[in-house]
Amino acid sequence: MKKRVIIMGAAGRDFHNFNTFYRDNEAYNVLAFTAAQIPDISDRKYPAALAGKLYPDGIPIYEEKDLVKLIKKLNIDDVAFSYSDVSYEFIMHKSAIVNAAGANFVLLGPKDTSIKSYKPLISVCATRTGCGKSQTSRRLIEILMEHDLKVVAIRHPMPYGDLEKQKVQRFATIEDLERHDCTIEEMEEYEPHVVRGNVIYAGVDYEAILRAAENDPNGCDVIVWDGGNNDFPFYQSDFHITITDPHRAGHGMTYYPGEVNLRMSDAVIINKIDTAKPKNINKVRKILTEVVPNATVIDAASPVRVEDPEVIKNKKVLVVEDGPTLTHGGMKIGAGSVAAQKFGVSEIVDPRPYLVGKLKETFEIYPEIGTILPAMGYGDEQLRDLELTINACDCEAVVIGTPIDLSRVININKPSTRVFYDLQSIGEPSFEGVIEEFLIKKGMNKEMGELV
Repeated sequence: MKKRVIIMGAAGRDFHNFNTFYRDNEAYNVLAFTAAQIPDISDRKYPAALAGKLYPDGIPIYEEKDLVKLIKKLNIDDVAFSYSDVSYEFIMHKSAIVNAAGANFVLLGPKDTSIKSYKPLISVCATRTGCGKSQTSRRLIEILMEHDLKVVAIRHPMPYGDLEKQKVQRFATIEDLERHDCTIEEMEEYEPHVVRGNVIYAGVDYEAILRAAENDPNGCDVIVWDGGNNDFPFYQSDFHITITDPHRAGHGMTYYPGEVNLRMSDAVIINKIDTAKPKNINKVRKILTEVVPNATVIDAASPVRVEDPEVIKNKKVLVVEDGPTLTHGGMKIGAGSVAAQKFGVSEIVDPRPYLVGKLKETFEIYPEIGTILPAMGYGDEQLRDLELTINACDCEAVVIGTPIDLSRVININKPSTRVFYDLQSIGEPSFEGVIEEFLIKKGMNKEMGELV
């Protein structure tokens, strides 16, 4: 008899696990997905066009709060946990809930879910959300392009809209972001790539995405997997990079699947060493020595720069940061906060008295956010709430610490300035040197831009 399955997810790894392991697997019958972390993605269906011949009616998606009821009602055998950046305590509570309801608790690994690329592939992952994957991926692509290689990036999924339309998405221009109705979270990841002139893919079906990337019309010599949260790669990596954050020293050993990434590492970057406490940096070094003694360890910083410091100097400011970093990433500061302190604001204004709509719910779910405003924008309603909250706030200026130009997607009625941050390798071994060694080992010819 077929095993009856529910996949617990958050619109990302869940769909990938289904596509790679369950979709055409006659031994299993997936009866439902459950949705968590991301608002407004339940009460949908994984469409029949993506679900395959075994699921002609598609697969319903429910809220995770209904999990126990679903296990009993549908007589479920296995519940496959399929989302990331959760503490070990959290995930074992979920396991207990599932086991108490009578089902098995399953964690699928790379062997059953990783797809092989026909092109050399470098993955960029992390131990937690907000460690610095984005700037690391950008710097990696710059290094590869300096070697005359044609690079295509593939980003971890964020499919919050029409799943069938989002099967394979290609972003090469700012107009592509609008054409695909991207949320703020999506734009934060895609826009920094396209403004630098490289192509990035994302979507739902990651085998179809990989094949499209390998055959991109602009050419492709090497693929960069730009990971999301602290998930492990969807693809088999030729070189696996993990970023750690000494502001959260030790989290790489207590969050799932951050430790998976750490143990798979060919190279580990200790980021933010310019702002972290020495004792926390040393704690990370000790963990790396014990857990991944053969990995190359690279020291790095992510220094901030401000578009116009005079806009915020000595001013009472509102700081807006990347949403996921503050929410399930658990960070209390970000690039905007660091820039506000560095460039001498007089006060950081607490946004909580001015919150509107769904932003109130965000702070109820994540009260530890404190006095920073997360740029939540998963849909038109959240964008409107963000705009109204910023404009209602009693401040003289706004510090925009998000990776995108927020003023492009909402109207801000106060002076504002953007914060930028890039990865800066410090000392030896350098990030540039490590990547060059990899290229030499793979036989990548700088002049020809191809495998030799």
